[in-house]
Amino acid sequence: MIPGKQASFAEVDERGRLILPPEIAQQYGLIPGAKVRVDNENNVVRLHRPTSQLMRLYVEPTDHCNLDCVTCYRNNWAESLGRMTDATYARILAGTTDLDPKPTIFFGGIGEPTLHTHLPDWIAQAKALDCRVEMITNGTLLTEALSRQLIEAGLDLVWVSIDGATPESYADVRLGAELPNVLHNLTTLRRLRRGGHFPKPEIGVAFVAMDRNINDLPEVMQIAQRHGAMHFRVSNVLAIDEQLRGERLYESAANDITFISSSFTPHLSLPNLPFTEKTRDALFKAFSSGYNVNFAGNSFSGANDVCNFVESGALAIAWNGNVSPCLPLMHTHTHLIKGHWRRSRAHNVGNVNQRELLDVWNDPAYVAYRDHVQGFAFAPCTFCGGCEMLDGNEEDCVGNVFPACGGCLWAQGLIQCP
Repeated sequence: MIPGKQASFAEVDERGRLILPPEIAQQYGLIPGAKVRVDNENNVVRLHRPTSQLMRLYVEPTDHCNLDCVTCYRNNWAESLGRMTDATYARILAGTTDLDPKPTIFFGGIGEPTLHTHLPDWIAQAKALDCRVEMITNGTLLTEALSRQLIEAGLDLVWVSIDGATPESYADVRLGAELPNVLHNLTTLRRLRRGGHFPKPEIGVAFVAMDRNINDLPEVMQIAQRHGAMHFRVSNVLAIDEQLRGERLYESAANDITFISSSFTPHLSLPNLPFTEKTRDALFKAFSSGYNVNFAGNSFSGANDVCNFVESGALAIAWNGNVSPCLPLMHTHTHLIKGHWRRSRAHNVGNVNQRELLDVWNDPAYVAYRDHVQGFAFAPCTFCGGCEMLDGNEEDCVGNVFPACGGCLWAQGLIQCP
């Protein structure tokens, strides 16, 4: 709890029903008839956001990019490239008018959003409807002129991808980009922001961890702090080709899930110890001991089996208007998992040019899919030994059909998106 902030309390009425504060009920879509998943963990009862509440729209302005990053799965696909039209974006905005609270619109996807010349106008239009607006960029095109436009449009948060702490290590990942130029642009954006305790847009830094750059992580975090970043997010790399096979850092984590998820696994509870030179080695050995580790009340072990896209009430809209449940299902791609090259086929649940956004969101088949994903009754493909069914997301060994999400690295917290 934030110091000085009053705690919120729910009440139990005479019939044993839990009555939540109305502002919390509205914020999380807890309206009459909503279905809510409940987790009982030690002394805590946790309520999940209902899958019926649309709260976050990932909008892909374009899948074109000015860089050729080694980590991008545009490197192994054969899809056509394009840019979203004003008409398609207008259809998206029209779908938010009846939503309360308004959703967050996040500009991102496979391409570079700042390549789309209408981006500042689209941000301003979303802000006029009282939506929170975020975006991610490689930062190379974030000129002073564009920064002024984004600030004037009302952008709330900008994520900048920085995968190396030196010009050499950065260029080794983001081919065609120069770190000094990106940092210069970030410095300019920060200088141009209006003053105050909470300047907008807030700055976030995203880092993709690999064998070649993991030692740069501490210095990249320092770079982020020096440039006023309030958010920092690290993701593992998604191995989309042979070049990245040896860059993965998470193979042992995926392999260990089978053991530490067992109900017969011993539990280890650790206090909130500081990471210092004195405690570092002991904590490392504790975390890698094979125990189900709880650190200061937070689990560090076991399978996540949680779709953060469904949990956050999100959907993704490609440049052509196709609607998908999440970013990983927006485009067909191939990646390595457990020694198998898994072809993840895109899953489109509709198109905003053909149907109203809320009609797509409330389609019974899509509603049933979100409920199923929240329960995550899929085969444990991520940490299983692997079989031929791991080669694609068409079906799994417990009877789930396309899209079978058991092999999703996002659902295990190994890959993260802002």
